Amino acid sequence: MSDDSGITGHARSVVVTTIACLAGIGAGIASASYVGTAPADAGSTTALFVLAGFVAVQFPILKVVGVDVTDFGVKDTLYVAFMTFTLWFISYAVLLNSGVQL
Repeated sequence: MSDDSGITGHARSVVVTTIACLAGIGAGIASASYVGTAPADAGSTTALFVLAGFVAVQFPILKVVGVDVTDFGVKDTLYVAFMTFTLWFISYAVLLNSGVQL
């Protein structure tokens, strides 16, 4: 079964998950480079604004890739935000703990 763009349900799920995970890792790297990786930087709320920006940017990207985001419900939107947050949290925590200077 496919929608008007020709993407099947499984491929749509894979595309959404992949973009959300890559955006989370990108947000972690961007947070580390913009905010920093010093122990004092761990409590900065600016990193959350970086995360929110990466969550918001995904929806136009999904539209360009061919995913119909108009039929996204609350569950789909929360899934994208949660997956992005999870990968951001993991990657930013690893960068904070390793003390890498970006």
